[in-house]
Amino acid sequence: MDDWIDYYDSTHTIYASKLHRDLHFQAVARDIIGYIASKDAVVLDYACGEALSAAKVAEACEMLILAEPAPGVRGRLIARFAPNLKIRVRSLDDLRKMPEKSIDLVIMNSVTQYMTPDELDAALAVIRRLVKTTGRLVIGDILRPEVGMFTDVIALLRFAAKHGFLKDALIGLVSTALSDYRLLRSKVGLQRYSEAEIIAKLAKSGFSASRAHVNIGHNPWRMTFVARHAFASLDGAGS
Repeated sequence: MDDWIDYYDSTHTIYASKLHRDLHFQAVARDIIGYIASKDAVVLDYACGEALSAAKVAEACEMLILAEPAPGVRGRLIARFAPNLKIRVRSLDDLRKMPEKSIDLVIMNSVTQYMTPDELDAALAVIRRLVKTTGRLVIGDILRPEVGMFTDVIALLRFAAKHGFLKDALIGLVSTALSDYRLLRSKVGLQRYSEAEIIAKLAKSGFSASRAHVNIGHNPWRMTFVARHAFASLDGAGS
């Protein structure tokens, strides 16, 4: 994951334009808000990235904790949200020091593809300690083994056509093909899981999970799962 952290801590060109970037974060924030069950909830966004629409998420809960591994990104988050008393910015190491069973909802969106299986296991162990017995983990934007880069391109172009930045998206795809992102993706790769594999992995970490009907964000070919403490799932509550 370190190579990807360094990449996202750099000046990268993963977004086709400012409009693309802003719409992406707005869509993710909208979908996260849909999982917040109460205004009293404490929400953790694990490896949150730039989280440009975090203020909107914070309006829907009592406290939003943005946990980010990249130091440069974390510095920008602190500067951006310093006036917002409902947002706290933390490193991933800080999470190990937080009280057990203190989080109602954990979001891990578009993160698993950048982690090795062992890194994901370690993250899930930390999350399981933090999430309340009545809480949930939502793990989203998971890449499937049978879905490749071409499908991601189609999803982006559909999103761009719908929101009016198709030309920028086409130019951005060319830039990405020539960028460090493409080189890093070829060198390190992205981790993919089938539905059965991610459910089994979550079960190994003490979670009972089911696939959500809709993925977080704009890509319908990726997957989102809702997980609870395994023993808590016996109450029959839906996802």
